[in-house]
Amino acid sequence: MLEFDFIIVGAGSAGCVLADRLSASGRHSVLVLEAGGSDRRFWIKLPIGYGRTFHDERVNWKFETEPDPGTGGRRSYWPRGRVVGGSSSINALVYCRGLPTDFDDWRDAGNPGWGWTDVEPYFRRSERLVDGERSQGDGSLHVADVSRAMHPLSRHYFAAAGEIGLKRTESFNGPAPEGVGFYQITVRNGFRCSAADAFLRPALRRANCGLQTGAVARRILFEAKRATGVEFSVGRTVTTVRARREVILCAGAVSSPKLLQLSGIGPAPLLRRHGIPVEVDSPAVGAHLQDHLAVSYYYKSREPTLNDLLHPFSGKARAALRYLLTRSGPLSLSVNQCGGFVRSSDSAQRPDMQLYFNPFTYATSNVGRRPVNRPHPYSGFLLSFQPCRPTSRGAIEIRSPDPDAPPMILPNYLSTDQDIA
Repeated sequence: MLEFDFIIVGAGSAGCVLADRLSASGRHSVLVLEAGGSDRRFWIKLPIGYGRTFHDERVNWKFETEPDPGTGGRRSYWPRGRVVGGSSSINALVYCRGLPTDFDDWRDAGNPGWGWTDVEPYFRRSERLVDGERSQGDGSLHVADVSRAMHPLSRHYFAAAGEIGLKRTESFNGPAPEGVGFYQITVRNGFRCSAADAFLRPALRRANCGLQTGAVARRILFEAKRATGVEFSVGRTVTTVRARREVILCAGAVSSPKLLQLSGIGPAPLLRRHGIPVEVDSPAVGAHLQDHLAVSYYYKSREPTLNDLLHPFSGKARAALRYLLTRSGPLSLSVNQCGGFVRSSDSAQRPDMQLYFNPFTYATSNVGRRPVNRPHPYSGFLLSFQPCRPTSRGAIEIRSPDPDAPPMILPNYLSTDQDIA
């Protein structure tokens, strides 16, 4: 049986960072298990390629919720990265550390070491803030200020925000993140800079760090209540690997509780219903699920938007040529260009809502059997908002003991008076 000091399940944002940190000294061996395949794909590396990977089952778990009463029995689509880099390889590139008050709330809820002053040094250690030719910090994750490249339609967004009393912030990752401003994005030299690019690839250059792709974790192995290994499958071959020190779950908000439940850690009635021996009766595993349900509004514009450039073939060709020659232009950016963290009412004690402005609208259509997002054939822009502090709570539950079966996602949206007020 293969043995490593640390086994990390999931090569997403957390797993990539841990692989780098745990292997850096050279003293410990690390194995990363990733269910997906390589991230060396054109539509992943191209920043605006997000519209292509959003529905691509080759790199995306494409989860769906169960029909939810709060949304009239609708199922919601939950894209999650099934690829090296995880969701950092298929997301819209926007980089926000989080609001300092959010971390302080975690600390005050009984989690010492998670306050803002505790975690801020680790953000700084990881980041390299890039503004044109200037950079600040020596971290591996490139966080780019691309405000000078944003669409001119943004001036109307900021003017409207000012009219309703929303203040402007220079950076959502700076000392005063509340307000509206331009989003910073994770790009390097015109390409996406995912967690895999920033952290995992440097780790894999070390002899003591390895990566197994296509590895679907089936269960965690235990000896006397201690996690000692992982059983995983690659195709039809089932393999067991042993951890001398720790098994670390970094499979995300959906797959981590699923794997724990498959391994016998979770609500005992759920586990017994599926014939899984109970290692630890822990009702909290899979519980307390929160999601920021967003509403997006599309508007036609009297001024040109990115639709005018990216809908016609000639515009696509010009944008592609510019990108190939200079690694700049709309293909090098996120569609989420502006937004903000604001208070939903005068009585709110802190920001509790996130805003988005995109100089772009799109429809989903099929290319072959796969849906992709395509620009509308008219000038348009998008306004969107979502609550950052919903009070509704849902759950993740296994639907069977089969590791290949997707979990049941029960979001329980809009189930409290506060969320529908």
